[in-house]
Amino acid sequence: MITKTELLEIISNGENSGVDFKRDVLTNHQLAKTLVAFSNLDGGMVLLGVDDDGTVTGLTRDRLEEWVMTTCRDKIRPAIIPYFGTISNVEPNKDVAIVKVLRGFAVHSQWHNNRNTYYIRVGSVSREPSPQELSRLFQQRGAFRTDLRPISGSKINDLDRRRLKDYFSRIRQQEVPRDVDDSGWHRLLVNTEIMVEEGVTLAGLLLFGQTPKRFLPQAGVDAVAFTGVEKDYTIAERMTCYGPMTPLMDKQGNVLETGIVDQGLEFVQRNTALTAYLDKGGRRVVRPAYPKEAVREALVNALIHRDYLLVNTDIELAVYQNRLEIISPGKLLNGITPERMRAGTRSARNLLLKDVMRDYGYLEHMGMGVPRKIVRGMKEHNQTDPDLIEDGERFIVRLFS
Repeated sequence: MITKTELLEIISNGENSGVDFKRDVLTNHQLAKTLVAFSNLDGGMVLLGVDDDGTVTGLTRDRLEEWVMTTCRDKIRPAIIPYFGTISNVEPNKDVAIVKVLRGFAVHSQWHNNRNTYYIRVGSVSREPSPQELSRLFQQRGAFRTDLRPISGSKINDLDRRRLKDYFSRIRQQEVPRDVDDSGWHRLLVNTEIMVEEGVTLAGLLLFGQTPKRFLPQAGVDAVAFTGVEKDYTIAERMTCYGPMTPLMDKQGNVLETGIVDQGLEFVQRNTALTAYLDKGGRRVVRPAYPKEAVREALVNALIHRDYLLVNTDIELAVYQNRLEIISPGKLLNGITPERMRAGTRSARNLLLKDVMRDYGYLEHMGMGVPRKIVRGMKEHNQTDPDLIEDGERFIVRLFS
């Protein structure tokens, strides 16, 4: 419970992303709208008995607490149980009620006129989200997995059967259906979540699609090699890495066609110089500007952890004279921070992408790639400490040469 002094300070600061003022004559669906928006953000409080301009008007409704609790049970789906309290004589003979909700574990909606309406908090306003914002909200709450969403218009023939046969027979070492057995392939792919009944999943297309960018324009890596230390128009090379993530290999494990990760590695190798030095024994040693394992780990992480609901941007791979940057669209997931990543905390946005790329050996089974391959790898390589930066709607890995 906050004190009267603290309440007056909150009121003086006005409405914001976590505070809303309401007279207690509002309807139950109006209160539900605001509480839903708070719950779908990071929580917040409604101060009943306060006008929009901060004037304390006091409470007039009888049995107010019962009315609030009934509203949260009958007008919000799924129902929530708020904190309720009153502070007396905030101004002479004028009380204020506090209705406080925490961040919801589920996505909540207002139930009114026999329909559900979702709301989010944007500044001091509660409004309906766009379809993309709502999808991302469900993703953040774990209500669905983006990588298992069916992609409209996709069919089994949009998958590279050669790569699928290589994956199941060589990597997973299991029998696969005959080429002409479409029903057998369909059953296998549905059971392994590469497909669902409605079509190919997002992960299925990214991993094994013949032309993923046909359905997913955000499926590539935009690679640029600049000649200096800043972005400018003078570049050494620019290309888009596209196609499936997985490589195509023969029975002996020789690469026949590269996937996106190896395309990115080859781009970095072409556009960075080798460095020669003498070791402690006086022998001449030649090393690349960046350790391959660190670059590959950063690229793979960008591909499997990026937010594929952000459809208008590719992953960026930028090579400068003094550094390399890999920029992945989307915020970090589930409370992960750069500091927790350095410590080895694991959380995957796209689980199927992670599992399959791990099957191919691109990821460690213990999930310690960032602290071992990137942080420790760069330290052992040239005594530099990489930058791991969350910057708004993107995550940046920066390696120094």
